[in-house]
Amino acid sequence: MSRVLRLLAACAALWLLALPALAQDLVVYHVDDAEAQATKALRNIRNHLDVAPATKIVVVTHANGVDFLMEGARDRRNPDLEYAPLVSALKARGVRFEVCEITLRNRGLRKDQFSMDADFTPSGVVRIGQLQSRERYAYIKP
Repeated sequence: MSRVLRLLAACAALWLLALPALAQDLVVYHVDDAEAQATKALRNIRNHLDVAPATKIVVVTHANGVDFLMEGARDRRNPDLEYAPLVSALKARGVRFEVCEITLRNRGLRKDQFSMDADFTPSGVVRIGQLQSRERYAYIKP
């Protein structure tokens, strides 16, 4: 009987150790129009992490949303605002930036045109769906 109690106690301890990982907020930011969304998204993500630094954030881009992750990209309304340093700072805080490869093919873009901070996913829309349905990510579209 004491063996069963020890096993139950060990299982309970493992479960309690796993709770912080289960409680971690998971968020996907969806960007499909860089001109309208990029600056706002980057500001929202920074603020998000300032308040909840343990949040795991993935930014999925497709269509015109990929533009802010291209080398030398700047905010059109504020040309002094270069995106690369903002993206790098967020990447250093654990944010993952993903670019849709279907968009690359459709727009004739190459991976080497993008910031070194960008990762790639076969389909941005599929990735968002998977993050929401399989990995329980909350969805935000800035």
